[in-house]
Amino acid sequence: MNNSRPHKDSLSDFTTDLRVLLLSAMALVIGAVSAVVAKILIWLIAVITNFAFFHRFSADATVTPQDAHLGLWVIPIPIVGALIIGLMARYGSSKIRGHGIPEALEAILIGRSRMQARVAVLKPISSAISIGTGGPFGAEGPIIMTGGAFGSLFAQMFHLSSAERKTLLVAGAAGGMAAIFATPVAAVLLAVELLLFEWKPRSFIPVAVSAVVASALRVPLLGAGPIFPIPPHAAMTAGELAVALGVGIGAGLFSGLLTNLVYGFEDLFGKLPIHWMWWPAIGAVFVGVGGYLDPRVLGVGYGIIHSLLSGKLIGITLLGLLVGKAFVWSIALGSGTSGGVLAPLLIMGGALGAFASRWLPVGDASLWAMVGMAAIMGGTMRAPFTGMVFLLELTHDLNALPAVMIGSVAALGVTVLILRRSILTEKIARRGLHVSCEYSIDPMNFLRVGQVMDADPPTVSADLSIAKFSGMLADGHPDFVRRQGTLIVDADGLLAGIITRGDVVRALQQKSPADVTVLQAGNSNPVVTYPDELLHDAVARMLKHDIGRLPVVDREQPRRIIGYLGRANVMAARAQHLEEEHLRERGTPPAAVPESA
Repeated sequence: MNNSRPHKDSLSDFTTDLRVLLLSAMALVIGAVSAVVAKILIWLIAVITNFAFFHRFSADATVTPQDAHLGLWVIPIPIVGALIIGLMARYGSSKIRGHGIPEALEAILIGRSRMQARVAVLKPISSAISIGTGGPFGAEGPIIMTGGAFGSLFAQMFHLSSAERKTLLVAGAAGGMAAIFATPVAAVLLAVELLLFEWKPRSFIPVAVSAVVASALRVPLLGAGPIFPIPPHAAMTAGELAVALGVGIGAGLFSGLLTNLVYGFEDLFGKLPIHWMWWPAIGAVFVGVGGYLDPRVLGVGYGIIHSLLSGKLIGITLLGLLVGKAFVWSIALGSGTSGGVLAPLLIMGGALGAFASRWLPVGDASLWAMVGMAAIMGGTMRAPFTGMVFLLELTHDLNALPAVMIGSVAALGVTVLILRRSILTEKIARRGLHVSCEYSIDPMNFLRVGQVMDADPPTVSADLSIAKFSGMLADGHPDFVRRQGTLIVDADGLLAGIITRGDVVRALQQKSPADVTVLQAGNSNPVVTYPDELLHDAVARMLKHDIGRLPVVDREQPRRIIGYLGRANVMAARAQHLEEEHLRERGTPPAAVPESA
């Protein structure tokens, strides 16, 4: 029985402290820098697009590769751009390869959130070259990587922990996305669902600050949102919500196909007997041919996204856009060139939904394009909240939100059942790192020591000789053979120390005299824990001191023994949690808990 006297409980719901204010102040700067970097990236893409396709120096961002009408001459343009990117990746930094988010994940998970300055410079340049020469990508992946790199570099200027650097890295990524798309809420959700690997105010607040600042600065730099405004739909009917479920399931299946296509082509490129520097150029051949056959597959395609959301693209041409974009994008991304995934996913999801609308009994092409876009994002990236809020902020069509939510969640349900990993985590897994995307409360963060400890541990008297105690262990004494450590008490039954089997072995190896006591051979100043302490804190103390067991004592009377906490107790608590996850049984009403007197 635990008779320890009650004391003031100092635990809180969150562990956030005043350093969140410091991180938030830093996030103000990072958000502002991210907005400027987004402006520079958009400007670079426009300049390179005008130079490559129209042979002029201009920053007119309204023109697209589709407007060039170059005929067969469109084919070599992506190839030249890809050759430059291959050289930059080989002799500059290989981190610029890919679409940005997996690289940010890798820096967070195994790079202690440290990124190189060269990445912050080369990534936007390589992405601008890729997109400006017709690459079928968006600017969001590169700006997430670039904003994250600037956040990381800024954090490295100060004495911060790895977790704090991660917060500022992600703040830069969220700020960049918010500036590109005028979607600050979706940017924060993307950070929570894909990048932070935690839900804590210490990281959430600075990330939100950065996204809001970047979104506010977007107005004078790039213009106000929404960037794809459409007339709002009427309130969703039951029939439309039911159809949204079917569209979401179809989008989930297509998401699985897209993921397999990308990594299937990556595997094919990996079998080529040439250096990976040349892969983007080979992939660009298919980009150029695809652009010749259907110029709509080239570039970021923001105009096409708006046309899909407005219901202006209908009919069989949507099938050509869907298939062409899927293959060109998959081949290019599989080749390891530089570019983003969000804009292409929006185009393919919108084309899928709009194409299916001709057979759907309710809704219009605009609605199902919107649902398809969110569903493809939710399924391919495993970020359903980001997908639904992203479309809401892009269009400001609030009435469509229920249908968008159903489609996004349905697509997620399909992909988690048919695919082991997403298009983002698969790349990380291929580098030897497994990323678990399921978050739950660790039982060590809510269980207290008193709930898992051994409340009646055996003890030995401080004056017991080591020879006699070792004999009891050798004879298999049931009270002592079950655990590595044994508590030592004085004549009053109070804690005097602890002795482990290792202490016994060392004492015997030193051929100590027979009159050496267990207290002399053991530790007379043991590290202790308390029954009201979180199991997490007790285990952290074990790790810090490199020990495997702790006496549990009364806070008010530090020598009064309450129990014993060993590795077995900790593992038993973990085993109980696993049992609750997997043991299926018929439920029974819980027994009434009597009120304490």
